[in-house]
Amino acid sequence: MDTKLTLKLDKFVIDKAKDYAASKRRSLSRIIEAYLRSLISQDEPESEDDIQISPFVKSLSSGVRIPSDFDYKKDYYDHLSDKHQ
Repeated sequence: MDTKLTLKLDKFVIDKAKDYAASKRRSLSRIIEAYLRSLISQDEPESEDDIQISPFVKSLSSGVRIPSDFDYKKDYYDHLSDKHQ
């Protein structure tokens, strides 16, 4: 059963991810699902239909937890304000 999920990501990341997905002739949803599936089922063998995820991509997980009420726009604005004062 498929369920809709909304994510808030940097526009640059989204645009580059869409370009990557198009170059691989895959949907971005399918690539993200395959990545998340690999995180939760690392012990299970992959089927032929699963997308292989490189060790480099798997190593990108930082383990940093972001609070659910984090306002990235305000944080970015504050960063730019400090930078340009």
